[in-house]
Amino acid sequence: MRAKKSPNRSPSLISPTGVIKLMTHAMMGAALGLAFTLALILVNPAVAELLNHGGRAAALVFVGTMVTTFAIGAALTGVVLILNEDKES
Repeated sequence: MRAKKSPNRSPSLISPTGVIKLMTHAMMGAALGLAFTLALILVNPAVAELLNHGGRAAALVFVGTMVTTFAIGAALTGVVLILNEDKES
């Protein structure tokens, strides 16, 4: 039998544990973004050629954009998972 939650219990997303979980999701997304970017550059010669012509700044913007996009997506997914985990427990 499950224990009843108190009605004034704060959601775990706001707690320090929730913030750590959310940061973990964002870091996993950033790592996946880096891996995807590297794979895209190695597999698609057109992307590598564009980055060669664009210089160092273009490469940094490309990698930064990909990493940020994946990190934000993973963080939003983490919010949904954490809130869903709260509802189940």
